[in-house]
Amino acid sequence: MSQSRPAPPRLLLPDAPALIAGLGRATLLTPDGELLEIPARELARHLAGTPPLLVHGPATARRLDLPPFDAAFDLLELFAFCMPGRPAAPTPRGLAMALDLPSPADDSAAAALLPEMATIMLRHLAAGRGLPLNRDAAMLAAQMDRVAGWPWAPSVIAALGGSAEAKASLDPYKVWRRLPDWEDPGPAQPAGSFDVSSADARARLAHILGDGAEQRPQQADYASAASGAFAPREDKGSPHVILAEAGTGTGKTLGYIAPASLWAERNGAPVWISTFTRNLQRQIDQELGRLYPDPEERRRRVVVRKGRENYLCLLNLEEMLGQASHPDMAVPLGLVARWALATKDGDLMAGDFPGWVTELYGPAAIWPLADRRGECIRSACPRYKQCFVEHSIRRARTATLVVANHALVMVQAAMGGAEDARPLRYVFDEGHHLFDAADAAFSAALCGAETAELRRWLLGAEGGRSRARGLRRRIEELASDLPEVLPPMEAALNAARALPGLGWVSRLSEEPREPTSEAAAERLANPTEVFLRAVRRQVLARAPEEDGVYDVQCDLFPLGEDLPDAAEALERAMKRIAEPLVSLCDKLKARLEDEVEELETADRIRLETAAKGIERRALIPLAAWQGMLQALRAAPPVPGERRTFVDWLALTRREGREVDAGLHRHWLDPTTPFALNVAAPAHGLLITSATLRDASLAEDQEAAWVAAEARTGASHLAMPAIRAAVASPFNYAANTRAFVVTDVDKARSGQVAAAMQALFQASGGGGLGLFTAIRRLRDSFRHMAPNLEASGIPLYAQHMDAMDNATLVDVFRAEENSCLLGTDAMRDGVDVPGRSLRLLVFDRVPWPRPSILHRERRIHLSGGDPKGYDDALARHRLRQAFGRLIRRADDKGVFVLLDRSCPSRLLAGLPEGVSIRRTGLAEVVAETRSFLAEG
Repeated sequence: MSQSRPAPPRLLLPDAPALIAGLGRATLLTPDGELLEIPARELARHLAGTPPLLVHGPATARRLDLPPFDAAFDLLELFAFCMPGRPAAPTPRGLAMALDLPSPADDSAAAALLPEMATIMLRHLAAGRGLPLNRDAAMLAAQMDRVAGWPWAPSVIAALGGSAEAKASLDPYKVWRRLPDWEDPGPAQPAGSFDVSSADARARLAHILGDGAEQRPQQADYASAASGAFAPREDKGSPHVILAEAGTGTGKTLGYIAPASLWAERNGAPVWISTFTRNLQRQIDQELGRLYPDPEERRRRVVVRKGRENYLCLLNLEEMLGQASHPDMAVPLGLVARWALATKDGDLMAGDFPGWVTELYGPAAIWPLADRRGECIRSACPRYKQCFVEHSIRRARTATLVVANHALVMVQAAMGGAEDARPLRYVFDEGHHLFDAADAAFSAALCGAETAELRRWLLGAEGGRSRARGLRRRIEELASDLPEVLPPMEAALNAARALPGLGWVSRLSEEPREPTSEAAAERLANPTEVFLRAVRRQVLARAPEEDGVYDVQCDLFPLGEDLPDAAEALERAMKRIAEPLVSLCDKLKARLEDEVEELETADRIRLETAAKGIERRALIPLAAWQGMLQALRAAPPVPGERRTFVDWLALTRREGREVDAGLHRHWLDPTTPFALNVAAPAHGLLITSATLRDASLAEDQEAAWVAAEARTGASHLAMPAIRAAVASPFNYAANTRAFVVTDVDKARSGQVAAAMQALFQASGGGGLGLFTAIRRLRDSFRHMAPNLEASGIPLYAQHMDAMDNATLVDVFRAEENSCLLGTDAMRDGVDVPGRSLRLLVFDRVPWPRPSILHRERRIHLSGGDPKGYDDALARHRLRQAFGRLIRRADDKGVFVLLDRSCPSRLLAGLPEGVSIRRTGLAEVVAETRSFLAEG
């Protein structure tokens, strides 16, 4: 009997009008071919209940100032289903670029292009219907249709050769059944000690660039200097350190990849390349395609590593499938299932997962899929062998290059070790951020959120929707063979009730009073909550007068009258939690040592996982908190005294509502623990950036390098750093213009917004506006958006658009004539070569924000010049932002500062050749228009 063949694919396009949104107006192409330009308020009448064909439904509705569409044929959904794991900016132009179509010139052309894009996607799906990826795709689409009425389901099923009655099932959501198991590579072999000479580095660079590549002497010089980080170490604790400043355009990424890859290949151990931003992680991964063009070899040799909270947790996905029968969840979980089969590494945050999926369906549909609350149960998880995180950890052990980030590298060091083997060689790109990254990693906060999280980890879910298992459920599988662990476990769990319970935020502002019940009395007497209320009282008493909207803080000393007793009681309570946990951990480790031969591998893994979890999630923070509480008994500091740590009290607010209070501790100089825990154990480090030194110190190079060594931690290491600097090849004098506007009052938000709008219109878009406060950004957006849109310039904004920063940058890059407003994250994380970024406008000088921590650092880390310390930080931020403008030799850009009070000394840090003019807005607008129009 012959087997029936599947039906041929069919192209089934929806009979829907194509919609492009402007601000308050719409361009509509009807199925009959009629092109309409209509006010947004008339759109409903023209649609007559028909779902439109569009790109990004929520953004379209927002731009039209309309409520969300009840139904729409969103091309982003179709793209995510047909081409999972592919990048695309979530706009019509961005989608056209992803599909290799010409960018539409205007909204009319974009509307005409939407049906063609749908056709291309469906044909791509039909052509690949025999691929393993698409084996259950029709069944998945049918399920999405049955539960949520997914508009694209009939088109997708037809393209796959299915019928309208295609079988619906939850099985396609269960992607772990089709994912490969990771394989343990076994223990790492000791690394070799072969060095990389400067000639070797130059030769490898030439090989990467290939024949006929543009000659860049600076890039070869840089690679030669970077090779010094890969010489054999002479003494323990004395790594080779290279500080290398490479001006924009040098090509430093390939410059350090050359010696790093060569050392790793020769010595059989990975080099870790660490960045500050996720964007640069992604860029480096892409650059490595030059070295390893074959995708399979590249996957074997290159691993991108991030924290667990970035990855899809398969157990979370499995547990969320209980919601797959809900209309709001069936489609987003279906798109996640499609992506999970195609993804390179399972990275939900700035990896190959489209960030706009979260914007289409809301954070509740995507964020719970990652382990954002530290609930991973490691080897006890039934999806452990398919886990994306565990897979990346094991791949990293045998990789050539591991592309990580400063946060992961430092957190692993702060936690006393890494899941990955400790690297011997590091490259720290964006090295100017090492100080800030170390500051975040090696700090501690004894606050409500952190202590409540520990209670949840120990006791599990006590209410609400959480799958938190708690310590009892983690240990119960081991308890049958280890009854001696039960008493310390129960003691720890009973003691954990001294941590904040459910509803602690609402009790933060409660004053002690006569309790109305036994439960109320227990809550009011909770040692942690008593401490938090004492903290709040002292902050409100000592902080300057304020409006009750923003965070406030105060010095720890002198202590408020009720803080010492509250701290002492809390310290005793934490000791009662920590002591039985130490005993429990010791008993788990003892079994590992006493029964080496008897233990099965799975049991050994469970015991190790349980012990490490207790240490990392409970004992380490408890020790830090106890140390902070003990400091309250120390002698108060005297004026001008330098201490190792800076302690202060803070009250945290969100949208004017109190959400937390606590005691905070930071290292005065966070590069000290960085040098001790990260740098000193390594054999070699390359610390590199385009802005390591303060360019204003050009006449005193020694002072500039000393400051760079202090900010990167190199000054704390035994072996002096080798210094190298390679100038940018760009002609900044010819390709840039820089202005300080003298007739705009920065204190008047209306003037600032009007000035920025005029500049954006003069440049024809391609403008990045940077603000030092979110409130001013929002006010300016509301002022500018309608007029810019009327000029044909789309305006996007951080904290306004429902997009994450990476997606906003992708949109800005794709939409050449759009403008973008942002804060610090945009200043440091934007890499937009070409005309898409041709104007950069600061609303005011980016001075460091006043705080107790900054106050102490400017006193003790400034070398006796606190004002100069502030100047250096502001100068560095301006220089970093200026570096965003020119990314290629043929780029042109204009830099504008709308702060007439800016001291000239702050502008001395801009690249050599840049001439800064102070003049009125009208002249700046005219010169911006004429300069950017040239050529």
